[in-house]
Amino acid sequence: MITATMSRKPDIAADTLNKVIETAEKYKLISDGDTIVVALSGGADSVTLLTILYSVKEKYNLTLYAAHLNHGIRENEADNDEKFCKILCENYNIEFFVKHIDVPKLCAEQKISAELCGRNERYKFFDELSTKLNAKIATAHTASDNAETLLFNLTRGSSLLGASAIPPKRGNIIRPLIELDRGEIEAYCEAKLLAYVTDSTNLSDDYTRNKIRHNIIPELKEINPRSEQSMLDFSRDCAEVSGFLEQCAENALNSAKEKYGYNSELLLNQNPAVLKAAIAKLCRENNCDAERRHIELIISILSRGGAVELKNGRKAVCAQKTLRIITNSTENTSFFLVFDKNVTFEYLGKVIEAKADFSLLKPSKAVFRTRKSGDFFTFYKRNITKPLRKALNEQGVPKELRDTRLLLCDGSEVLWCEALGFSKRGKELNVIINIR
Repeated sequence: MITATMSRKPDIAADTLNKVIETAEKYKLISDGDTIVVALSGGADSVTLLTILYSVKEKYNLTLYAAHLNHGIRENEADNDEKFCKILCENYNIEFFVKHIDVPKLCAEQKISAELCGRNERYKFFDELSTKLNAKIATAHTASDNAETLLFNLTRGSSLLGASAIPPKRGNIIRPLIELDRGEIEAYCEAKLLAYVTDSTNLSDDYTRNKIRHNIIPELKEINPRSEQSMLDFSRDCAEVSGFLEQCAENALNSAKEKYGYNSELLLNQNPAVLKAAIAKLCRENNCDAERRHIELIISILSRGGAVELKNGRKAVCAQKTLRIITNSTENTSFFLVFDKNVTFEYLGKVIEAKADFSLLKPSKAVFRTRKSGDFFTFYKRNITKPLRKALNEQGVPKELRDTRLLLCDGSEVLWCEALGFSKRGKELNVIINIR
């Protein structure tokens, strides 16, 4: 459905434009000479965004593009939205990019909601254009969107980061309209006689955000007409505190870092808020974002020891006053590579470079692998030979990490061990191994 309003209110339009410029300058969203791709759905928000950026094009010396994802959810209506966006960009002489995705089919294959699938595909498309054009991506999120996101996150069980809702800027994504509410957007469109399309799915309560938009937000506005702005202020406060905690968490992890993990006693000495942020950060860095219950369980094992199962085949283990995130034993970490030439390879996220004088090292026997029963290691300085298991234990290598340590072996003789370095014979073979 295409809507066009019929009256002019130039003061409202000017005030809205000035408010967007103030937002852009306050959060440093736009710089002189920027290239910006506008995420254009055809709705009132994105049409307002395109129009305002076009009006400040000369002021900031901008190069503008527009991008539209046809998600195929509403069939003919989606095609009409695409045509509307194309015509609008032709009127502004702005190059228009469009991509077609069958979101219903894709979300069924990925077993996720249409909302999440559509969002993922949109941002994937925007990222492609950002890289191709060396551009920022401008999305039309508003204070109203921020309020809906905040309530949605709080309802699901949000962290302080989730309470930050929609930031004005994230990486190369900017949101110049974030301090405008939906009423201001509609008033601007009316003042400028802007036509726009209405997504019929926005009128239905089939989607969670629509339930919040149609049922909860109006009730909150009865209590406080400026509730969306109040929630925006709250989200900005949360973002500032979250950023401060993130820095404190990084400092806490750095101070507690040990060879094979993090000192649990030093972590427990941290302020509870910093400790929770540090555990959450550690989990994120190990590709296993933790829910609140995971964080609480991990904190509980810092003093008594134990293990907590996490996402993506990871486990938090605390033993001998050391906390670490490890790969679950159910994941295969075995490795075997014949060392008959200089090689560079990856193992468990690390890049290994190995060079040798192969006149000294018999290439038919030397292999990189993980440990086996019967492996032995001769310490270089002490000239003492021990079973590899005992050598690793003596050097304090945690039990759950021993099967993942990379070795260079000649039969059962360990020439080099990732955790121990070169053996006596390995030292004499002129092998160079670098790990990064």
